[in-house]
Amino acid sequence: MNNPNISWTKVGLPRRAFLQGATALGGMAAEGMMFPRAAHATEGTLRTRTYADIRSMDPAFSQGVVDEEIQGAIYNKLIQYTPGRDWGWQLDAAAMIEQVDDTHINFALRDDIGFTNGFGAMTAEDVKFSFERIIDDALESTNRPDWGPLSHVEVTGERTGTIVLNNAFQPLWSITLPYIAGNIVSKNAFESVGGRIETEVVASSGPYMHAGWEPGQRTTPRRNPDWRGTPAAYEEIQIFHIDDERSAEIAFEAGELDFTRVSLDSVGRLRSNPIEGATLEEFPSLYYVWVGMNLDNPALQSLELRQAIQYAIDVPSIMEGAYYGVAQPSTGIIAPGLSGHREAPLTGVSANMERAMELMAASGERNVSLTIDVLNKSTNVTTAQIIQANLAAIGISLDIRLHEAAAFWELGSDESMQLVLNRFSMTPDPYYATSWFITEQAGIWNWERFRSEEFDALHLAAQSEGDAEARAEMYRRAQDLMEESGAYKFLTHEATPVIYRNSVAPALRPDGLPIYRYFGTA
Repeated sequence: MNNPNISWTKVGLPRRAFLQGATALGGMAAEGMMFPRAAHATEGTLRTRTYADIRSMDPAFSQGVVDEEIQGAIYNKLIQYTPGRDWGWQLDAAAMIEQVDDTHINFALRDDIGFTNGFGAMTAEDVKFSFERIIDDALESTNRPDWGPLSHVEVTGERTGTIVLNNAFQPLWSITLPYIAGNIVSKNAFESVGGRIETEVVASSGPYMHAGWEPGQRTTPRRNPDWRGTPAAYEEIQIFHIDDERSAEIAFEAGELDFTRVSLDSVGRLRSNPIEGATLEEFPSLYYVWVGMNLDNPALQSLELRQAIQYAIDVPSIMEGAYYGVAQPSTGIIAPGLSGHREAPLTGVSANMERAMELMAASGERNVSLTIDVLNKSTNVTTAQIIQANLAAIGISLDIRLHEAAAFWELGSDESMQLVLNRFSMTPDPYYATSWFITEQAGIWNWERFRSEEFDALHLAAQSEGDAEARAEMYRRAQDLMEESGAYKFLTHEATPVIYRNSVAPALRPDGLPIYRYFGTA
């Protein structure tokens, strides 16, 4: 890497150096002033696993947690999630951040963060560019929902500015700033390559740099020698792309990985027969898994047919057969503990074959043959096979179509898709869940092409609703609308068991996902 030739100037801060912003999560307030814990002496290589290949190193087009695991290490945000069992945030690029009213957030940047490859010190202009480009209609960012009602960023000094919203936005502190859309990139670096990037990183600013990518194999963040914050704990992190947890477990037991998520069916074995020199930890998960039905497909135009499918799917059988009793059935896209979680789904958890047969008769459909698209992982395949048997009991023939990761994640634009077994990641605010099912996401992340004016209105209103119970009721109603459409059968939020070498001090979110910039050595 070239010498960044960064020249540093001090930033004067307001007398009050910090004020915790509004948040939907009480834990965030308690954690607001925590800083990253010091890493131990720099070690060699940390070898870990992720379940899919990267898609984009551009925060405007990141495809979720797989990309963010890298971006969170090579870029900086104003604030970052705090590792631990409780959701919280801590300062990162911001030396100060203050919400002065519902629509204005003042910030001041640290004076020791710069970009590699000669792109200079981080300034408020970089923050303005990073945030405003995501809401630019011309860019068509897939992550625009994360910024909700952002109006603009006003630059008030070299490293000071104000985030200006059109209206109050509750998820700002739990989603926008500490997650994907909060990553700050170099304005000059991005403009030098036409305004956006794919998988090649033009400039880094975090404790690691994106040093290499071998498609379908691994991604390698490497220690950034120009980073002036708490030193990175490892010279490099090798993140291997292994779709299946069981394959990752074999690699871990063979000594080829230092940290990985493990399959749910292995939890019992690992509890009773621990691997020497390793630690198993279990976390609740925010992921949500469901069966979706494409409302634009001619074969699925009958509401009664779709409802018959909903009632025929037996979720307890899936929990036992595919998740080995470790995961629990879900009631929607919002996990327990989050605002808007429903106590029960409308179509029940256990199969109701009598009701399913009544709906099949009402549909007038005969000799129904459908397909379900599935990511080729053992848990998913078993789940699909159970659903196949469930639907056969009401006279529906279901063909299972398996896909590797790269092909599966392109299915959203496939208008011929019928049923799909899907799984999305989540953050600790319900806004992130409903964002992907609004009308404008149809054919992008809304694979079911679900369209509801009421749903869209609820999603918009809930983002700024300050009354906690009123906001929760909006999200409960939004999930009712999804289920009433017949396009969704909710299955589980899974669980997140992970295993790591005792030589590793992992930094994990409360849902068990890694924050690599804070990993240390034990």
